[in-house]
Amino acid sequence: MRRFTGFRSAALVIIGINVFLFMLQMIMGDWFTTYFMFDSTGFLSRPWMLLTHMFLHGGPYHLLFNMYALLLFGPLVESRIGSKRFLLIYFLSGILAAAGYLALPTKALGASGAVMGIIGVTVMLMPNLRLLFFFVIPMTLRTAAFFFVIIDLWGVFFQPGVANFAHLVGLACGLGYGAYLLKKKGKFSDNLIARSAAMISGKKSASHKGSHGSSRKTKTGMELSKKDMDDYLRYGRL
Repeated sequence: MRRFTGFRSAALVIIGINVFLFMLQMIMGDWFTTYFMFDSTGFLSRPWMLLTHMFLHGGPYHLLFNMYALLLFGPLVESRIGSKRFLLIYFLSGILAAAGYLALPTKALGASGAVMGIIGVTVMLMPNLRLLFFFVIPMTLRTAAFFFVIIDLWGVFFQPGVANFAHLVGLACGLGYGAYLLKKKGKFSDNLIARSAAMISGKKSASHKGSHGSSRKTKTGMELSKKDMDDYLRYGRL
């Protein structure tokens, strides 16, 4: 895992924005929350609610739980996949989690769907990461995710008032994106192995024997093009 020295975390910025807007909710009153929260019946007149709902919360404990989870997993994942991809999956998970309710007369707010997306990516990249489930039971993140799914599935049918379906959609987005990243990493690794084997066996074409100003050598002694180096920075650290 990379060190966080000099690392500017978008996750921490998002946490700060959430805290600020929650304070604004308390100051401005119910009209502010009602105007920016997700409401499937008012989507056509206020489409921005697909984005703004994930920065609002129903109370201090709702905010605390979501921001604690984001603080726990956000910087960790962001340091592995980069800020751009972190922001992509965070907002994509949050938006799709709310979009899943468009066909129903539903109101919702909170960062849970977006945070579950980040947890999903973490499950794929670091499945054996150990944590305390509900702060008590030690288990791997993969096992904890399984229990989260069971709890949310139960909640879909027996816990009205909680957006359990949004949690599942967000988690599915994160798992899917994590699988995509691992697939890209696998292709990159296979490409490196194939090139290395070709070089060792002497089958590398003569065109690669010259000097290349933009190339570097890996630990195998193999020369990499600029595209290879870009791919290494993207997928080699996953």
